[in-house]
Amino acid sequence: MADTGRPTQGAGRRASGLGSAPSRRTFLKGAGATVFGLGSAAVLPLFGTPSAKQNPLECKAPDVSASTRKLVVSNWPAYLDEAEKGQKGTLQDFEAATGIKVSYTDDVSDNADFFAKVRNQLGDCQPIGRDMMMLTDWMAAKMIGLGWIQPLDRDKVPNLHANLIKPLQGRQWDKDRTYSAPWQSGLTGIAYNSKLTKEVGSFSDLLTRPDLKGKVTLLSEMRDTMAFMIKIEGGNPGDFSADDWGNAIDNLRGVVRAGQVRAFTGNEYIQDLTAGNIVACEAWSGDVIQAQFTNPDIKFVIPEEGLSLWSDNMIVPNKAQHHANAEKWIDYYYEPEVAAKLAAWVNYICPVEGAREAMVKIDDSLVDNKLIFPTEEDLQDTFDFMVLDETQNTQYEGDWSDVTGG
Repeated sequence: MADTGRPTQGAGRRASGLGSAPSRRTFLKGAGATVFGLGSAAVLPLFGTPSAKQNPLECKAPDVSASTRKLVVSNWPAYLDEAEKGQKGTLQDFEAATGIKVSYTDDVSDNADFFAKVRNQLGDCQPIGRDMMMLTDWMAAKMIGLGWIQPLDRDKVPNLHANLIKPLQGRQWDKDRTYSAPWQSGLTGIAYNSKLTKEVGSFSDLLTRPDLKGKVTLLSEMRDTMAFMIKIEGGNPGDFSADDWGNAIDNLRGVVRAGQVRAFTGNEYIQDLTAGNIVACEAWSGDVIQAQFTNPDIKFVIPEEGLSLWSDNMIVPNKAQHHANAEKWIDYYYEPEVAAKLAAWVNYICPVEGAREAMVKIDDSLVDNKLIFPTEEDLQDTFDFMVLDETQNTQYEGDWSDVTGG
């Protein structure tokens, strides 16, 4: 997640004023959902049907990578280091190292909106004019399940399999990383303003402490918030029942009716937390790192319930014409030195083993930041959200929208 460049060691983000430009998670819900705003209702009609399923081994284009040194990439806004003041960014370094010209766009502003943009073509085995796109776990899983994503040649991405950090291995929806490679990862936990309140140590406290009433925000991303609600009710977010969901959504409904929650938001919560409009909130780790550069009173807490660990993933769509070039991109960004240069700019969890050691030469102040380089022990209690089928998705998004006011 990034807002400004870091042209020299120790410069860039600190000097330029944090939060002044849009960040990756700002765009998660488009314009955002505030005060029980948009919710997720817009997602409901977007998802594919069984008739849209494809076989990626059959629905593929001839690979012209060898003759056409080109790569078309779609990513989230502000999610790649920029070349500034004569210093190349990692994209320019990749082009120089490989001879591949990259057409890079930041047109992924919302998982569901992007799905709607490409669903008709992918569902009909047609090209979408892209060789790679970065989508969040649940949407990547959705597209893989529909057969819309090409498998990666394991021999052509050796750095991915050698250097992917252990906590991101074996994910239930792509256990061997046959189809996906994490671009950046993050944690969902709790943030609070230590100048305004005492530490908030659990998600349960966030939702029940009387001194926090009306001064708390939760995230408008359903899977982030409901994972914690399911944990509170004793369920497993990665494998829960309809009863687990029902108990969790009923609990949230009661919390909202009691006035405990001020709003469901995108990452504008950081501005509210800094300004004192709220005193505690559900938060993404990268936002907190950036906020701490200018306001050390903002603290990130690992809740007693654990942490939600998510990734935005590099995936290659069916009919991509430069598949091998996309694999070169993946392998390049899994070189520790390259990963460290990117991580110094985006400040989210680096998915590449060895990048922490490489960071010493880039920005040694970030080497021991556990929100960028957490240990396996730090991540041992993390969890992800169960992959939903069509029926579950429609029902649960509807329940969520009802409770959040969407």
